[in-house]
Amino acid sequence: MMGYRPYLTGIIGRLFIVAWLTLMLNACGDSAPQAEHGQPQDARLSDQELSARQAPAVSEEKVYRFGFDSRGSAQEDARQYLPLLQYLERVTGYHFKLRFTRAEEDIVSNLGTGKVQFAAIGAVSFITAQRRYNSIALARGINAQGETTYRSYIVVRPDSPIKHIEDLRRQYFAFGSETSTQGYLIPRIVLQQHGLTLDDLAGYSYTGSHQSCAEAVMARRAEACGMQDTLAERFAEQGDIRILDRSAYYPSSGIAASHSVPAEVIAKVKAALLAFDPTGRNAAGLYAWERTEMPKGFAAAPPEDYRQFETWMDKFNPKEAS
Repeated sequence: MMGYRPYLTGIIGRLFIVAWLTLMLNACGDSAPQAEHGQPQDARLSDQELSARQAPAVSEEKVYRFGFDSRGSAQEDARQYLPLLQYLERVTGYHFKLRFTRAEEDIVSNLGTGKVQFAAIGAVSFITAQRRYNSIALARGINAQGETTYRSYIVVRPDSPIKHIEDLRRQYFAFGSETSTQGYLIPRIVLQQHGLTLDDLAGYSYTGSHQSCAEAVMARRAEACGMQDTLAERFAEQGDIRILDRSAYYPSSGIAASHSVPAEVIAKVKAALLAFDPTGRNAAGLYAWERTEMPKGFAAAPPEDYRQFETWMDKFNPKEAS
């Protein structure tokens, strides 16, 4: 038994260290925004990561909730948006909490009914929110080229025999979400411009996010999909998919506010967004910000910039909620 004592002592020591680290993680980071629970269990950040972002104890009436359209995984999206909320807290003095959009909800309704007061939102969603709830556009994302635009890519597998958009006739197509700008509306425009409607496809489905859309192609559940440009380029560089078509440029996603938010709060948040410098003075602490739709920050977002989408939205009649 004497030979086991060092072994047992080592185990006890390691257990003590683990317990101590857990206590320290739970006690730290009380100055950053928190991701509100409610997202799928397997999509949550780890307990340690959430603890490190624990918001200070403040009255719920003084907290502004921030929602978002899904782009990648919920975990990836949360890691990207939480540092932005921390920046907004520092600059505005207000408190923010990230809120995940649940499966039975949509970001437009959440913004209109007050479940969230601010949201990172696509053009289709903003137009819908403005029509239904008088939501307010605050800022639009600036892309890597310094423009307030983005594109949708149609992608296929690297070994796919499909070479042209017209080859998608009688093929199965995947969209991200029926209400997504890059994942649905722009791909529909591209198909229409090449003489294809949904009836010309063998079938189609909605996968819920750009990442899931690409994964459907990789897994051979679909021959092609329409998705966000930056994520498509990343998957293409990895050799997972091949870019079949790049759409024209359209007004990019941005940040919108509920009409119920006080005017002085909106003004302060808008000013903070326009001053946000993710490639310079505000770069510290950001997570993979270059993968977002606003890698160089934000610019003003006049509502009339989105008008070009309205005719297409009415033509395709999406449910208008992403």
